Formats: sequence, C-alpha cells, structure tokens
Amino acid sequence: MAIRTVDFRSDTVTKPTESMRNAMANAEVDDDVLGYDPTAQRLEAEMARIMGKEAGLFVPSGTMGNLICLLTHCQIRGSEVILGDNSHIHVYENGGISTIGGVHPRTVKNNEDGTMDVDLIEAAIRDSSFEILYPTTRLICLENSHARSGGRCLTVEYTDKVGELAKKYGLKLHIDGARIFNASVALGVPVHRLVQAADSVSACLSKGLGAPAGSVIVGSKSFIARAKILRKTLGGGMRQIGVLCTAASVALQENLVKLEGDHRKAKILAEELNKIKGLKVDTATVDTNIVYCHILKESKINRTYLCKILEQHGILVLPEGPMRAVKWAG
Repeated sequence: MAIRTVDFRSDTVTKPTESMRNAMANAEVDDDVLGYDPTAQRLEAEMARIMGKEAGLFVPSGTMGNLICLLTHCQIRGSEVILGDNSHIHVYENGGISTIGGVHPRTVKNNEDGTMDVDLIEAAIRDSSFEILYPTTRLICLENSHARSGGRCLTVEYTDKVGELAKKYGLKLHIDGARIFNASVALGVPVHRLVQAADSVSACLSKGLGAPAGSVIVGSKSFIARAKILRKTLGGGMRQIGVLCTAASVALQENLVKLEGDHRKAKILAEELNKIKGLKVDTATVDTNIVYCHILKESKINRTYLCKILEQHGILVLPEGPMRAVKWAG
C-alpha cells in the first residue's frame, strides 16, 4: 500500500496551485529590466500599498532582497550593520553582506523570542568620534517573524522602540520580513503597522503564501530606484517576470487567508508531539507556523534515527542540531 507523504520540512516546499499555474500561462508580460512588465508593476505597487511604503521591487529570492537592501543602505565599504546573532541574514545568507558588499556585521544576542535587548543594540552603535578606528554604524536589522527562534513575532511596540533608537542616532532600520504576513496574522496587526518604523522591508512570497518563487522589497521611491540598479548588478534583473509575479498575486489573494489555519495546525502538532515520551516542545513559543521539537537527553534516540523512522512512515522533517528535529507546519 502506498504511503501518503506529509512534508513538514519547510514552508518553502509549497507547490503552486492550479489557479497560479493558469495565471502564469496567461500572464501579461514585457521586459522588466527595461521597466515595462505590467504584471510586475501591479504586484510591486500592491506590495508597497500593503506595507505602507512608496514603492516596491520584485527580486528572485529573499536572500537577494536582504542583500540589496543592506547594500543600498550601506553604500560605503566598511559600513557596519547591527543584527541578531541568530538572524537569518547572519546565519543562512552566505555572509553575502561581507563577501560582496564589504559590510561588517556587528551581532547582538537574540533572545529566545527573537528580539535583541534595545540597550544592547544601543551599546553596539559605534562612537563616531573614533571613526579612525571603528567601522561606521549605518543600519539596524530585525527579523519578523524570527525563524531560528521558532517563528516568534516581534511586536509593534518593540519594533517602534528600535525604530526610535535608529532615528536617534541617524541610522536606518531594515526588517527581514520573509514571514511578515505570518507575524501580521498571529499578532492581529496590519502589515503596514508592523513595519511602519522601517526604512526598508523584504517579504517572501514563496513560503507560507505558496508562490513558486520571489520576494518583494519595499521602501521609498529613491531607495527602490537605487535598489533596482543593485538588483541588475547582482544578476537579479529578469525579463518577463510577470510569469512569476502573477502567481505571487494569486498567492496574496487566495493563500493569505489560510495562514491562520496553518498556525492553528502548528499549535495542534506541538501539543501532540509533547505527548510523546522522549520529545519536548515548548508550546507557549509556537506563535506561527514553525515548531521546534527537542529530543530529551534521556531518550535513546537521536535526530538521525528519528528522521529516518519518520520518513519510513511518510513524514518528512528537517533536522536541526544533534538533539533537535524541526517540524515546519507551513
């Protein structure tokens, strides 16, 4: 008998729906590098509207989106960005800000809820009077929701405080909003309010929303104009991208309303996993669509064995660390 596969590895393994495929087959397209693709223009304008910013730009991936934003803010090599030590940009994006942009990361410890203590952020800002010795701090980065903290959500109040700190020192604030829609749904706060304090935001369309590819970055018109040049420099300028953008538009229309259900299922999964001897989930930390399952030390199994047994039963998970298996319910 065939075993049904249930894939909890990541919300990035979503497949485009039939309506997305139909829209892609019939998309109105033109050359986007020259600025003429109407479907891309509509998506970018809609994303900017949703996030309360002046303009948007479609990019192939969230990693490129973050890289473009950071390099647009930090145009002088040797600039420094303050970000979490457990953030996606710092851990999972190949050190691109340094290798490509010459930007120096200054990390601050992420708390278990994904925040960084505001006083520690302030303490990390370089003294400009010692620029003969120090890199120049130009940017602060937040991540909402925070993936490696289990999809925890940063509140409006917290983000506003960091935004106020950035303004106090003449810095910019970027939000890695790969899952900003999940945070918005979980907190019951409109996206534009969540990112109001930010100068730029990157938002992924191919995770919980289920589009086949792409992210959109948003900011002021002048910021996006500079970002578009960097997108081309990095090889992200594509021609008839309306084929991808139309699928993303369908995702916004059809799948945004499904995120609440994803979060509810993740909570149920966490509660049921907690009933299994040898496993432990802190259910209070399950805010969105990510569940971290810890293997207790007294257990006689390890992550490799657990993942193998689950796969034999048609359940796919993503291992994370020697005693932790990650369940993604996106």
